[in-house]
Amino acid sequence: MTVNDVDELDRGILTHLAQDARLSVAVLARRLKVARSTVQARLERLETSGAIAGYTLRLGDSARENRIRATCLLNIEPRSQAAILTRLRSMPEIERIHTTSGRVDLLLQLAASSTSQLDDVLDQIGGLTGVRSSESLIHLSTKLDRSA
Repeated sequence: MTVNDVDELDRGILTHLAQDARLSVAVLARRLKVARSTVQARLERLETSGAIAGYTLRLGDSARENRIRATCLLNIEPRSQAAILTRLRSMPEIERIHTTSGRVDLLLQLAASSTSQLDDVLDQIGGLTGVRSSESLIHLSTKLDRSA
């Protein structure tokens, strides 16, 4: 499935599920004014094609308020990315890893339960073979969050 294969109904399904992944097929059908069987068939096609990679839980503010969040910018040695990514993926505090174009090679998003845990994780990251330098930015407050 390509972007051209996604029609208005598919976009409607994806929009509703991005807001609340727990919506039932019946509720989706009612909101989109189509038959339940149509929604079910579309969901199966979107899942099979990879347009929907999975359904997940998004923590609310009350569950996230005791988490310290940070971004870590990494500069790495050439040809060391694969080994570094393998190590980073094993660290549960790392929520996302992005490659970037620009002055840094990797952008990591982390969450820890305490400053000491965050400090330990940042030390582990900085100590990985192939990491040239790192810069960490602790998140103070969220002013806008449009993530699904």
